[in-house]
Amino acid sequence: MEVTNRVNLLDRWTKEKSEELYGIKNWGAGYFSISDKGEVMVNPYPGNDKAAVSIMDIISGIRERGLDMPVLLRFENLLDTQISYLNNTFREAMKRLDYRGEYRGVYPIKVNQQQQVVEEVTKFGQQYHHGLEVGSKAELIAALSLLKDKEACLICNGYKDEEFIDLGLYAVKMGFKCFFVIEMPGELDLILERSKALNVKPNIGIRIKISTKAGGHWTDSGGDRSIFGVSISQLISIVDKLKENGMLDCLLLLHYHLGSQIPNIRDIRSAVLEAARIYAELVREGAPMGYLDLGGGLAVDYDGSNTNYSNSRNYTVEEYCEDIVEAVMTVMDSSNVPHPTIITESGRATVAYYSVLLFNVIDVERLEEHDVPQKLDENMPEQIKNLYDVYESITHRNIQECYNDALYYRDEIREMFKHGKISLRERSFAEKIFWGIITQVVKEKKKLKHAPPDLEDIESAIADIYYCNFSVFQSLPDSWAIDQLFPIMPVHRLLELPRRNAVIADITCDCDGIINHFVDLHDVRTALPVHEINNGDDYYLGAFLVGAYQETLGDLHNLFGDTNVVSVRIYPDGTYDLVKEIHGDSVADVLSYVEYDPKELLVNFRKTAEESVRQGLISPSDRREIMRAYENGLRGYTYYER
Repeated sequence: MEVTNRVNLLDRWTKEKSEELYGIKNWGAGYFSISDKGEVMVNPYPGNDKAAVSIMDIISGIRERGLDMPVLLRFENLLDTQISYLNNTFREAMKRLDYRGEYRGVYPIKVNQQQQVVEEVTKFGQQYHHGLEVGSKAELIAALSLLKDKEACLICNGYKDEEFIDLGLYAVKMGFKCFFVIEMPGELDLILERSKALNVKPNIGIRIKISTKAGGHWTDSGGDRSIFGVSISQLISIVDKLKENGMLDCLLLLHYHLGSQIPNIRDIRSAVLEAARIYAELVREGAPMGYLDLGGGLAVDYDGSNTNYSNSRNYTVEEYCEDIVEAVMTVMDSSNVPHPTIITESGRATVAYYSVLLFNVIDVERLEEHDVPQKLDENMPEQIKNLYDVYESITHRNIQECYNDALYYRDEIREMFKHGKISLRERSFAEKIFWGIITQVVKEKKKLKHAPPDLEDIESAIADIYYCNFSVFQSLPDSWAIDQLFPIMPVHRLLELPRRNAVIADITCDCDGIINHFVDLHDVRTALPVHEINNGDDYYLGAFLVGAYQETLGDLHNLFGDTNVVSVRIYPDGTYDLVKEIHGDSVADVLSYVEYDPKELLVNFRKTAEESVRQGLISPSDRREIMRAYENGLRGYTYYER
């Protein structure tokens, strides 16, 4: 479908118009921009224009090295910059408000467990004593291997068996600031038992269920009925048991988790005030305390609207840090309690910007351009004549009525066809009229300030389908599962007018493998403005801000495996290195994940091919070529290859 509602076709298209159309300045956080050549640029040093690198240049380098699309680009510097930004912003807020405690960030491994990510967090974060949060034995084992800084916090959440607790106690013995956060009252007995057996004094924290609930996708993380954490009465019972065992001095940390991607700063401040009050009361009970862990929740502004919409946030990082510090201070000062070390578990905000998924368009399907005739044959069935009358009578004042009538007559005509009352050609003629009506409805809708609710998504009905070389389920699972919006846009040709509107389909042969909701500053767009693709030209799109959760949650739908991964480090002078290349899964890899043995598959198919030789269906030389194709297929990339 041609784009006409947002642009003036008589004006020269510019990069500024592309910036406005795709909102890159709103969601890009200063890291992404458009160059004078019309290409998307990446810059981990906001303010230093010389450092910006073209994604198209990176694509060229990748292709020359023999890697195919899709590719996940990881920009190491963006991870570094986000860690610095968060830590420095908290430090500045504390200094400005005269806060007498410290800040310690921890990265929750579950947000992106890839070794390269966790390794970079611990390596670069060491200067800020930026630690890790783990929720399983496997994550703890990974953390103990990578975390070198003994001043950083290692927060152990989740269910803990004896092996988990023993590992954590040994970490304490080795000098790590490792905290066991009690999620359920029954965990305390095992922690006390193992600490006595190993003669190691544990660092104990407690996760509480706060009454505050936040908006957004993950509202069940807070509130009285959240699945993790202890109630206030259970908290008192734990304190009493620690006193009975002479181990109240081990209670050092209070923790809560309001949820991920909290869009409203008022919810965050309300939760901090409640938790800080409980912290102060624990100090009054005689616990030494010292650490207040506020969990995650710092949102990413995926759509750039700066609102309390679930894919955005109505606050800046500066406001987030200052509100937290001020709220904690207010409670502690009124209770004469020393300012604690504030911990946040900001995972999404740390890694979201770090990764960009690049994919190419491999085919396009457009709604046929239907020439509706100016006159009907007199012998046409009455229902088709009625449909034609609707087509001739459309105005912006009656589009809702015409739309409803068109649906009614179309369905009636289809039923007639099922019962043999009209011919195939007559039905084809009726379909042309129907889609002519829908096209006219879309045009007339643009004349209205407020469109009828039934027509809000009408543009997507006539949008092109751009078939793209990736799997939604593997690389953007949140888009499918929870309607998460990710900024998606072309990464080149941005000095050209995007004349088409399209929805994006992946190559999984699944009706859910589609993206038909896109970032828009004032609403959600149901089709993406894109460029014409002619003569088989390469056309590349990027999905941005995909560093959080997407790699971890991806599955093997249709046996599409991990994509190729390229890690990029950009330098202040604008040069860059491709520091690491990880080839995506082969067909043999993904088959082995679901318990096939590739060697056995090869043996079985060879027997099948030999049987075809015996039956005279193929020659021995045919068998050789067929087996070569089968073996190449096993070694090949699971995605579309040139």
